[in-house]
Amino acid sequence: MATKEQLKDYAHKMMFDMKEEEYDTLEKEFEIFEKQMDFIGKVKGIEKIVPMTFPYINEDVKLRDDLVKNTITTKEALKNCKVVDRDQVRVPKVVE
Repeated sequence: MATKEQLKDYAHKMMFDMKEEEYDTLEKEFEIFEKQMDFIGKVKGIEKIVPMTFPYINEDVKLRDDLVKNTITTKEALKNCKVVDRDQVRVPKVVE
């Protein structure tokens, strides 16, 4: 079970700013979610089911191998950025 302290830690790590009552709501929602997952886990034969990554099978899709080509340095990637902070692009805050 996710505790309120864990949820606060996760929110902090993801840079979310939440009110105390929102943590109460989130904690209740996680409790419901965990009960649902426990219920699903009790379904007979569930361990034989292959997890689904797509809702349908598409045989026509051919994924290419990822090959690293023509890489650039961090300095080169950031050379045209207006504001750089610790090798990251700093942008104006858009969500309040």
